[in-house]
Amino acid sequence: MNIKKPIVAIMYDFDKTLCTKNMQEYSFIPNMGLSETEFWDASNTLSKKLQMDGILAYMWQMISESRKNSKSIHRKDFVKLGEALEFYEGVDKWFDRIDEYGKKNGVKVEHYIISSGLKEIIEGSSIYKKFKDVYACEFMYDENDTACWPKNVVNYTTKTQFLYRINKGVSDLSDDKTLNDYVPEDERRVPFRNMIYIADGITDVPCMKLVKVNGGYSVAVYQKKKVDQAKNLLKDNRVNYIVQADYKEDSTLDKLVKDIISEIASKDKLVRMQIKQKHSL
Repeated sequence: MNIKKPIVAIMYDFDKTLCTKNMQEYSFIPNMGLSETEFWDASNTLSKKLQMDGILAYMWQMISESRKNSKSIHRKDFVKLGEALEFYEGVDKWFDRIDEYGKKNGVKVEHYIISSGLKEIIEGSSIYKKFKDVYACEFMYDENDTACWPKNVVNYTTKTQFLYRINKGVSDLSDDKTLNDYVPEDERRVPFRNMIYIADGITDVPCMKLVKVNGGYSVAVYQKKKVDQAKNLLKDNRVNYIVQADYKEDSTLDKLVKDIISEIASKDKLVRMQIKQKHSL
């Protein structure tokens, strides 16, 4: 039986996981003449008033504020916002270094984003090309390339579907049939045991828990001196590890992810042996 080289999928939230704050706060909100508090309060008020999904509310708030301030809502304008994003130390060199470590251990590392932020902004960032797929909110655009409707919405519960898409290798978001077809775990493109989920907060709990209970690894990252939420996630058995969001070489996070990759590679050898023996019977 031909068993392909194992894949390790590392999945990241984006806001406060890779970049230092919510992506809208770097340039979009200041461009509207608002404070961060004013924008998010307006979005949350709209959500509560209309019993509206919070993610849809912020997307509408972006459109509403842009129109109010006579700002363009062309796709290219949202993409350009990504140029202003600021990342934690070491993020710029993180992906290539982790890829190389995977190669040395006989596995292929793939990076994914699963975020409630805006895909267009991520697309404009300096690290966009490092990801195999980016699953995030998107607008649909009309014939004038103007945002007119939500195309995709990713909230804290819908995030979990993308774990299964990665698990089964179903990247086409319109393909629900293949996604829901039964496939034995060992025949899936990326078994859950080969997944690492890295995120910062409570909105990622469903994904963190799902990866963890299925044999993968969930890591909660935190900003310096803001460890309490991460401690609670560990205390409540929702994650395997907590660590500061420091992506530099030889940081605690760097060493942890490398150790996990090494463990996945070792386990994979044993799984390969089991599969080989079963097929020889």
